[in-house]
Amino acid sequence: MTGTGSFPIRQAKCPGSCGKQFLLELEKLHIKRRYVPIPLASSQSRELCLFSDASTQAIATVAYLRVTNDENQCHVGFVMGKAKLAPHPAHTVPRLELCAAVLAVEMADMICSEMDIKMHAVRFFTDSRIVLGYIHNTSRRFHVYVANRVNRIRKSSHPHQWQYVATEQNPADHATRPKSVDILRASNWFSGPGFLKSSREPPESNSFDLVNPELDVEVRPQVAVNYTKAAEGQFSSTRFERFSGWKRLLQAITKLIQVTRTFTKTHKVDAVDARWQAKAVVIRCVQQESYGEELNCLRDGIQLSKKSPLRKLNPFIDEDGLLRIGGRLTNADLPRDERHPVILPKTHHIATLIVRHYHEEVFHQGRHFTEGAVRSAGVWIVGGKRLVSSVIYNCVTCKKLRGRVMEQKMAPLPADRLSSEPPFTHVGLDVFGPWSIVTRRTRGGSAESKRWAVLFTCMSTRATHIEVLESMSTSSFINALRRFFAIRGPSKQLRSDRGTNFIGACKELKINTGDPELTSYLDNQGCTWTFNAPHSSHMGGCWERLIGVARRILEGMLLRSDTNRLTHEVLTTLMAEVMAILNARPLTPVSTDPDNPTILTPAMILTQKTTPVTAPPGDFVHKDLHKNQWKQVQCLAESFWKRWRQEYLVTLQKHHKWNDDKPSIQVDDVVLMKDSQAKRNDWPIGLVVKTLPSKDNKVRKVEVKVVRQGTTKTYIRPISELVFLMSKDS
Repeated sequence: MTGTGSFPIRQAKCPGSCGKQFLLELEKLHIKRRYVPIPLASSQSRELCLFSDASTQAIATVAYLRVTNDENQCHVGFVMGKAKLAPHPAHTVPRLELCAAVLAVEMADMICSEMDIKMHAVRFFTDSRIVLGYIHNTSRRFHVYVANRVNRIRKSSHPHQWQYVATEQNPADHATRPKSVDILRASNWFSGPGFLKSSREPPESNSFDLVNPELDVEVRPQVAVNYTKAAEGQFSSTRFERFSGWKRLLQAITKLIQVTRTFTKTHKVDAVDARWQAKAVVIRCVQQESYGEELNCLRDGIQLSKKSPLRKLNPFIDEDGLLRIGGRLTNADLPRDERHPVILPKTHHIATLIVRHYHEEVFHQGRHFTEGAVRSAGVWIVGGKRLVSSVIYNCVTCKKLRGRVMEQKMAPLPADRLSSEPPFTHVGLDVFGPWSIVTRRTRGGSAESKRWAVLFTCMSTRATHIEVLESMSTSSFINALRRFFAIRGPSKQLRSDRGTNFIGACKELKINTGDPELTSYLDNQGCTWTFNAPHSSHMGGCWERLIGVARRILEGMLLRSDTNRLTHEVLTTLMAEVMAILNARPLTPVSTDPDNPTILTPAMILTQKTTPVTAPPGDFVHKDLHKNQWKQVQCLAESFWKRWRQEYLVTLQKHHKWNDDKPSIQVDDVVLMKDSQAKRNDWPIGLVVKTLPSKDNKVRKVEVKVVRQGTTKTYIRPISELVFLMSKDS
């Protein structure tokens, strides 16, 4: 087979005889007339392969005939090449590559029509992925220039016929720029790329996506079109769940009815009629969804099922299509809404909105008032009592007005309450008083001043020590503390509330409760001071109870005395007697066993005496008394601690209150902070910013952030001073 191979060659831009010399070299260029060295009749397959490329100077296409024999050997022959100058003004490179692809399909149509050879396949190759994306595109639209040329390409070829070829393997690249004859002869222009002669070709890719379609100027921007499809059907009540108030829902439905009548040009109605129709629309929609079976039975005249919750209510359908209660009050002289209220289920959102609305109408009163308001409005909620109780329970305003402070299960006792160490090793203290005393007498009468008392109690033995304070000052308290240490010995730990005098004493003594290094007086004694949380007097119950007992004993003493005018000396004496009575109190229930007549009291360990009676009669040698005294003291101490463990310690095991686990408060919960100096309506609302859990992971004190007079402050408060309003998940 012979063929005409023609190729264009661009003359190089050389002055004078240089360009003429290049033209003369074309005479030495020879092209084989035979496409392939084997007869086409014995070939197994014949393919026409066309390559296209473009540059800013020219566009080009070259075609090859690829023949495979029976032995699966491939032969490639040059068929035709063609090049054109790039149009002016200059186009973009993707447009030029697209023009080259159009030239390739036009050449393929011409070759297939002119050559008397039956081709088994026609394949196209380009090194432009953008063009491949244009050809394979099925989802985006192009501007006119690109769209017309893509249509021309798809008219003569199918996207699966187009493949990608690397630029260095594309022979059409040689015709897009000036080449000398020697360079052209040594290139793959006449022989084609090497992969055509191989029986193994690289895998083909049948899908090419657009490269950056949002940034490609040839791709038309996508326009999103929204449309509304109106369908006839039942008005769903799920739309009502968007509303949080019954009044707002009725206002929205009323406005919708008015707008609808404006478009339908019906007669105009007043606001009252429109509001009633809105209420009827909402209730009718809820009833059709909740009681559809009952409505169908009543319309058909069928008796309700025994399982129906409305069977005992004798319901009927009124002229507005609403389901109402029949009952036995048909002839009563009452409004129709009260004689025959409409029926609603308690589980629906509308029932909650109605109960919440009428609960606010009665200014957040209890269940009885709220139920009466709902019933007077002509609404019968099936199982409404539980719904009303639930709404009131979750009402934030009701919690603010009448909510109880939070509580938590009673915490385990601290270790210092359970240790058998010497008395007053671990001490709890508090100040109580004052009492008026006479300090001096004058001609015009007598001068009076006030006295206070500080009570020290041993955390383990429950022994008590009382010192009188001349003033509520730091110096007076430090003197009392010195007297206590001088009499009872040093202590390891002091516990107290956050009283101002205690805070002042710590500052005076340079005590930092969070720092193990203690200075000044308590540093020398090896004592630490632990403060309870602010406003948490219940955490110091072991000394608060003893203060109450001391007050009652002192009141009884003052009532029995001849005069109520106390002096400092008399008050000090009375406090000593109160202390003696407190230390003589039984720690355990008094036993009726005649074999165990002694009573376990704090005085046993303080005085090493079981009874205040005198010594029994008898003759004792003085030396024997001194020899056996230490044995008697040791025996009394061991007896006290033995009975303390067996009789007193076991009584602390039982919880007398706060027995149930309560949900712990969490960060971001909204609370009402109690303020004993203000009315409840003036208590500040705060946000929990930090929880301080105990060792048992129960939260009993938190940090609360409140805003007072435009200033944000943070307080540490026990949960017994907080009223829970709303959780962070609400």
